[in-house]
Amino acid sequence: MSDTEKITINMSAVDLGKVDLLVNEGLYSNRTDFIRTAIRSQLEKHTFEIQQSVTRHSFVIGVMSYNRADLEKRKQKGKKLSLSVIGMLHLHDDIPAELALEVIEEIKVRGIFNASPEVKAALADRMK
Repeated sequence: MSDTEKITINMSAVDLGKVDLLVNEGLYSNRTDFIRTAIRSQLEKHTFEIQQSVTRHSFVIGVMSYNRADLEKRKQKGKKLSLSVIGMLHLHDDIPAELALEVIEEIKVRGIFNASPEVKAALADRMK
């Protein structure tokens, strides 16, 4: 389970050239270092807006992980899960799609959602 996700971005040749110039000048170790720094800078700039949204939507920030035993306990208690995560939600591979459907009523993930293809397909209509 990785705590990073690979993304692809498109940049103009001029912008990419400017990034490469800064890397060549030694301000950044590589393109990735520049892009991560730029993203972190923008996230810090919008800290207030992020916190407002987290509060408004009741998100958990971090990593949430559930296995079959966790969902079986919820099922026995007759409790449903509404999962709202900024970061990563990991549903272990031991969870059958049928159990996920019985216990999970809604999923909101802003970040990475790890689950088996069967569980992802079963819960597709519950993703927000």
